[in-house]
Amino acid sequence: MSILYLLIPLAMLFALVVGVVLFWAIRSGQYDDLQGPAHRILMDDDDPRIPTGSGEEAPPDATGGGRKKSQR
Repeated sequence: MSILYLLIPLAMLFALVVGVVLFWAIRSGQYDDLQGPAHRILMDDDDPRIPTGSGEEAPPDATGGGRKKSQR
């Protein structure tokens, strides 16, 4: 029974700390845009490798994994 004298104030202190952290997160803008990062990861902002035609050989992944095309 005497452990309750310790656990009840600790639980109340823990609830107070959680509340303070929650209000800090809300005031600092942590919850402003929840959908932006979820949509941003789907957007491809890398430029594709476009061959310049300057006579240099293209990297193997740009020509189909380094396989040569068969002539018909």
